[in-house]
Amino acid sequence: MASTTALALAVRVSIALITRTFFQPDEYFQALEPAHFFVFGYGDLTWEWTSKPPIRSILYPALNVPIYWVLKILNLDQTSLLVAAPKVMHGLLAAGTDIWVREVARKTLGQRYVPATFFLSLTSFFHALSLSRSMSNSLEATLTTAALGYYPWDASILPTRSQLRKFLVFIALACSIRVTSAITWAFLFPPLLWQLRRNSALLRVFITDTLATICAALSLLFTFDSIYSGAPTLTPLNFLRVNASSISLFYGSAPWHYYLVQALPLLAGPALPFVLHGVCLALTQGTRPLKLLLYTVIWTGAVFSFAGHKEWRFLHPLVPAMHILAARSLVSLYDRASPPCSSKPASSLGIKRTHASVLALLSLVPALYAALWHSSAQIGVLSHLRGLPDTELRSIGFLMPCHSTPAQSHLHRRIPVWRLSCEPPLHGEELSTYQDETDIFFRDPVAFLSAHFPDQVDTTFPPSARAPHEYTWPSHLVLFGALLRERGVEDALRAKGYTEAWRAGNGIEEDPRRREGVRIWRRGVATDKIST
Repeated sequence: MASTTALALAVRVSIALITRTFFQPDEYFQALEPAHFFVFGYGDLTWEWTSKPPIRSILYPALNVPIYWVLKILNLDQTSLLVAAPKVMHGLLAAGTDIWVREVARKTLGQRYVPATFFLSLTSFFHALSLSRSMSNSLEATLTTAALGYYPWDASILPTRSQLRKFLVFIALACSIRVTSAITWAFLFPPLLWQLRRNSALLRVFITDTLATICAALSLLFTFDSIYSGAPTLTPLNFLRVNASSISLFYGSAPWHYYLVQALPLLAGPALPFVLHGVCLALTQGTRPLKLLLYTVIWTGAVFSFAGHKEWRFLHPLVPAMHILAARSLVSLYDRASPPCSSKPASSLGIKRTHASVLALLSLVPALYAALWHSSAQIGVLSHLRGLPDTELRSIGFLMPCHSTPAQSHLHRRIPVWRLSCEPPLHGEELSTYQDETDIFFRDPVAFLSAHFPDQVDTTFPPSARAPHEYTWPSHLVLFGALLRERGVEDALRAKGYTEAWRAGNGIEEDPRRREGVRIWRRGVATDKIST
C-alpha cells in the first residue's frame, strides 16, 4: 500500500510540474486568479466573481491562498515557485484518485482486479491531461472516488457509523466544490437507505449524520463566501439559478448524445474497447456491487446529458469507474488466454502484457503532446513577459479570444493589463443575437481598433479608460498569428509603431482564431530582435 501510494504521488506531482500547456480557462480564472487577487490585491477576476451576488464559491480557490501567503511573506513570490508550488499541491490532491480507486475496485470486484485498475488509472490519458491541473472537476474526481471507497457496496455487511461518517464527509466536500456532484449521490443514497433498513438504530443515526453534515457544509460555504464577498452569500443557489437560465448556453450547447459519442472516447481513451466489454460483462455476469457502479455511471451521464452546455471534464469523476469496468474486461481476457494449468509466468497486473504495453503506449504519446506542446505558447508567452525588465514591460494588451492565457497567477506584475471581454448576456439580452466584445472585435478587427483606440500612442502607456470598450495602446500586444492574416491588421499595427518581438508555435488548433502560434508585438522594437 505504501509503495503504490508513493508511486501515485510521484506520478501526479511529476505530471503537474512538467505540464506547460493550456487546457481550460477555469484552471486559472476559477482557481488561481481569485486566490492571487485575494493575497496580492490585484489580478484578473471574471464576471462570476465580480457579479452581485457572485456565483462561484471561494472555497476551491482558497486552497491556493496559504501557498501564495507563504510565498509573499518569504518574498519568494517573484521566483518560479509562484507557478510551481500550486502545481505540487494539486498534484498531491490528484494522487488521491489513484489511491482510492484501488479501494473501490477491491470492494466492487475483489483484490485480484486492484493492480489492473491501478495501472489503468496511472496510465489514463485523460487523467494525465486534466487530473493534476487546478480545476474543480479534478478535485471533485478525487473526492468522489474517496467517497465511493467508503460506500458499503456489499449489502450483506452492515457498515459502521465511522465508515458512513467518512463517506458523508467526502460527499459534502465534493458537493461543496461542485454542487452538481449531488447528481451521483442522489442515485446511490436510496439503495444505501434500503440496505440500512435492517438496523433501525444505524438508519436513524445515518439520517441524523447526513442532515448534520449537510448543515455543516452549507455553513462552511456560507461563512467563506460571505467573508469573501462582504455580504451574506450562498453561492450554490446563485450558481444553480444562473446555470438554469440561458446564460450557460452562451458558452456552447451540444446535442443529447455528446457525452456518449464525443466525451466517452476521450475520457476512456485507449481503454474504451475494454470499458465497453466490461459493461457487457457487468450486465451479464456482474455482481451486485459492479452492476450498481455501472448504473451509477449511466445515471450520472444521462442526467448531465439533459443540460444544454456540456464539457468532457464534467464527467471526470466517472473515469475511475470506467477503469474498474475496463479492469474487469482485461482480467477476464487474461484468464481466458491463461488457464490455471498454463506454464506461462503470471502477470503481476493480472492482464496480458500485450494489452498493458499497448495501453501504456497509446496513452503516453498523446499525454506527452498534451502536457508539453499543445497550446504551450499560451503559457510560454506569460513566462517570457514575466522575465522582461520593468523598464521595457510597461503595459500589456491581449488581442485574443478572452481567457486564452493565464493572468496574474503567471505574470505577477503590477502593471496595466487589459483583455477583450466576453461577458454573457447578463441583462436580459437575446442570446441568439447577442455578441460579446470578442465577437465584435473579430468581426472587423481594423474597425474595432479604429473605434476603440486613440489615434496616437501615448508612450507613457497609461491604464485604459474606465469607459467600457475603450482602450489605450500598450507597450506590448499579445495575439495569435492568425489575427495578422486579417485584412489590414498588420498594417494598422505597424502604423502605430509596433513590430514583432517574440513568437512561439502552439500545436494543432481547431479554432481558426487561435492558429499560427502566439506573437508579441512591441512598440519600437527592431524586427531583427525577434526571439522565440
